[in-house]
Amino acid sequence: MRREDSPRGRPTSTPDGPSRHPFDESLDDGRGHDFIGPWDLTHWPTAAGRRLADLAVRAGRRFAPHQVLAITVVLGLLLTAALTALASEVYEAVVEAEGVALLDRPVLNLAIALRSPELNSAVTAFTDVGGTVGMPILAATAAVGLSLLWRRWSPLVLVVVTMLGSLLLTVVGKAAVGRIRPPLSLAVPPLEQSASFPSGHTLNAVAFAGIVTYLVLRRARREWGRVLVVLLAAAFAVAMGLSRVYLGHHWLTDVLVAWALGLGWLSVVITAHRLFLTVHRRRRAAAGG
Repeated sequence: MRREDSPRGRPTSTPDGPSRHPFDESLDDGRGHDFIGPWDLTHWPTAAGRRLADLAVRAGRRFAPHQVLAITVVLGLLLTAALTALASEVYEAVVEAEGVALLDRPVLNLAIALRSPELNSAVTAFTDVGGTVGMPILAATAAVGLSLLWRRWSPLVLVVVTMLGSLLLTVVGKAAVGRIRPPLSLAVPPLEQSASFPSGHTLNAVAFAGIVTYLVLRRARREWGRVLVVLLAAAFAVAMGLSRVYLGHHWLTDVLVAWALGLGWLSVVITAHRLFLTVHRRRRAAAGG
């Protein structure tokens, strides 16, 4: 396949391998990486998706593609944060009405029954990966490692944006609800004092695993590899949430909402990047590239 040219006429990348340059000047990874398997990330099959893409393309006539990405992410983050704050009232109503919260106490009792010193230590070590120390180290390592491996800025930018947004949503959720954690007498040390809703460990795990999976899927060539990556990411996010319940640090409903919020924010970031790729491809096609 021929090598794609950058806007300045210099080679950037091929679908078959990395660029000869240390880093691309943009977030574009080359036309070959606009796909996940047979799925074209710049194709929008729904009417709503096409309208959104057309709006981004029109914005791309005034702004650079990376500026369109930034605008979309900021607007999506504001919307997600607002919905998080508004949903807190619905959440509290559900808890008070003993809806989904009917599961909270029985599930915690089940976790207590399953505990053992050895299992407590293992689960605590695992859950620390998603904590205030472990997750930043993990995210930074993945972001820098993938950027150096692929010689692209996109892993670094997308991972950092995703994790910062996840942190903000956690702060907004905890401030809006202020739900009390399960009784400290039922929790496995070390104990935590912050608000219970939502589970920050769980939200961050979903966001981190999701964005890394998205990045890897764009590079994976074989279907079995893509399936394996998705399964591993899902297992990581699910296990992180359940570990919080097992240790008595969160109620089950805190984890359920965190899974939903994480997926919602992840969809915003991925949609923003897809719009970036769409604008970039349309501009390249218009320029005869």
